Amino acid sequence: MNADPDGPSYRIAVGLEYDGTRYRGWQSQPHAPSVQDSLNTAFSSVANQAVESTGAGRTDAGVHARGQVAHIDTSAARDDHSWLLGVNTQLPNDINLLWVRRVSLKFHARYSAIWRGYRYSILNRPVRSALERDRVWWLHQPIDHEQMQEAAQCLVGEHDFSAFRAAACQARSPIRTISRLTITRQGDHISIYCRANAFLHHMVRNIVGSLLSVGYGETGPEWIETILVGRDRRRGGITAPACGLCLTDVVYPPEFNLPPSQP
Repeated sequence: MNADPDGPSYRIAVGLEYDGTRYRGWQSQPHAPSVQDSLNTAFSSVANQAVESTGAGRTDAGVHARGQVAHIDTSAARDDHSWLLGVNTQLPNDINLLWVRRVSLKFHARYSAIWRGYRYSILNRPVRSALERDRVWWLHQPIDHEQMQEAAQCLVGEHDFSAFRAAACQARSPIRTISRLTITRQGDHISIYCRANAFLHHMVRNIVGSLLSVGYGETGPEWIETILVGRDRRRGGITAPACGLCLTDVVYPPEFNLPPSQP
């Protein structure tokens, strides 16, 4: 069925995963590949009309996602299954739709979200990985993840996260609420999961870089709270590389009836 530009407008929500290695991030770029541009092109092809997507999180260059959510508006009438198959056929093989739902016009992928979750992955062993090189931060020096977990708890709750925001961050307020921050280890893999209502630019990567100083024994767990209270990014740790970061889940009110997110 062809699109009728004068017909009723429908809002479609989609869940997607992508390998961010070769993209300059989610957001459309004038002279570089982006996930948003790829999604717009694929949807426009299936809808037979220009389509613009809006994402729940603006992941940076090299950051991955397995739980990104976006929405598009179109007058093209398709069932959910047809959208799913058609758009996936048009997408490159490092971007994939997981589900499609028609939603009310009240839904907004970014502003309707309650929580967003990111997972940062570290490979902690003497040798690097050929298979996970674009998915983890490889660190050969032994890391005490339990000390990192202890240090991280002062970051849970509502705080001014100025000490963990990038200098180029354009957010009006540095106040954010972290509802969950856990550091776990399974074999050689250390996983840092952070869920918040919203994130500042490089916030998770800066938190990980600072916690690493504790994990290495360079500072005590109390140092993280000192950094937080000081609100000075220059006193914090390094910015962890993008390759280890993945947007895992976005949570919305039950009224929108979207598939549940998996952290």
